[in-house]
Amino acid sequence: MNFEIKNAVKVLNNGGLILYPTDTVWGIGCDATNPEAVKKIFKIKKRKSKNALICLVSNINMLKDYITKIPKGYESLITDPVPTTIIYNNPIGVAHNLVARDNTLGIRIPNHEFCNRLITEFSKPIVSTSANISQNKTPSIYSEISSTILEGVDHVVNLQKEKTSSLPSRIFKIDIKGELQIIRE
Repeated sequence: MNFEIKNAVKVLNNGGLILYPTDTVWGIGCDATNPEAVKKIFKIKKRKSKNALICLVSNINMLKDYITKIPKGYESLITDPVPTTIIYNNPIGVAHNLVARDNTLGIRIPNHEFCNRLITEFSKPIVSTSANISQNKTPSIYSEISSTILEGVDHVVNLQKEKTSSLPSRIFKIDIKGELQIIRE
């Protein structure tokens, strides 16, 4: 695993794209603070830039570096072992093209050893979007990932290629008033 983390960090530091296992499905990732890298993800997925992406952070302390205000009372939801993405208002320090038009950003703390070690080693958030062309079925296993995606990334992490998962994360939004809205359960 250490070798894969080292290689992935090198690619991320150079503005490249990685294909990697997450706590949900296989993801395409890049440095969430690099707008050129984010642009590459939109291009490889053939996704309109108005459709927001999410990013991963390693823990709540890292989350606080990129969110201006985390309302009290949501810590247990934020760190829930069930994959949970929360959409926050007014993100800071991330690529401008990662932020949705309404100035929000979806962020998840993965419950996944590789992801957490990778993010910790990289020391910045990583974009995480499913490894498929937009509007196409999300692959539930590595072998279902299209050749277009495989050829479009700079590095494929050689771990957990037999892992099967078709469950995306739950999504909640914390609105301007600090109230929780359910987007997807």
